[in-house]
Amino acid sequence: MSSTQGMVSIGSARANHWCITDDHVDTTRPPIEPRPLSVAARPKRVNIDLARSAFVAIDMQNDFCAEDGWVDQRGIDIAPTRAPIGRLNALLPALRGANVPIVWVNWGNRPDRLNLSPSLLYGFNPTGQGVGIGDPLPGSGAPVLQKDGWAAAVVDELEVDPRDILVDKYRVSGFWDTPLDSILRNMQITTLLFGGVNLDQCVMCTLKDAQFLGYDCLLVEDCAGTTSPDFCSAATFYNVETGGFITDSKAVMSGLADIQMNEDREP
Repeated sequence: MSSTQGMVSIGSARANHWCITDDHVDTTRPPIEPRPLSVAARPKRVNIDLARSAFVAIDMQNDFCAEDGWVDQRGIDIAPTRAPIGRLNALLPALRGANVPIVWVNWGNRPDRLNLSPSLLYGFNPTGQGVGIGDPLPGSGAPVLQKDGWAAAVVDELEVDPRDILVDKYRVSGFWDTPLDSILRNMQITTLLFGGVNLDQCVMCTLKDAQFLGYDCLLVEDCAGTTSPDFCSAATFYNVETGGFITDSKAVMSGLADIQMNEDREP
């Protein structure tokens, strides 16, 4: 909230606020100047509006991507979930420099697990004897996928900027039972770029739910990874292209460089 000569601006999003005085309310939103970004993609090249775009990073957190995290302790090779780290470290600062919001959507459960059904808990611990959601990890004792703890924190190798947005999720999709949709709509976001893990599970399900909700969606392929077999990735790419697009970080960064060059030329 800010005030200029008796006028007060209320609204948490830069592109979505009212201006009020003691006797007047102006609900007209400020215009959003389009910033077209053209990127090579499949099945077709696509133009998006950077001014209405955000990058959604899914589950780049310790339990999935770090040594001694839940996936690692289950004996699963975490190299595929760590593969996006380097490319995200190159892409995310470039997007921030273009004023594109970065949204971290990490699995972070309530300590009491009261919003998790038996069927969901069973899916991650079908014998009931293993280490499931909310159970302490051997060694560190960190509760699996629990919010505000080590398990749900973004891996150390990735920087979380103070301007970034963090959202806890509790399902494979980041939109179920979370404020993600409300946040994006309040920010006047219409286009989402996706990366993270696992490509064929939480990334794809969040992306498809975004499509169902009306967002324009691009998967940044080399910024996503999965521990699943290769055929799962092939099926994911097929499904993403049904209404969405697949690009890579080099194409996005090339488009960002073109925009910056054109803006630098403007008087």
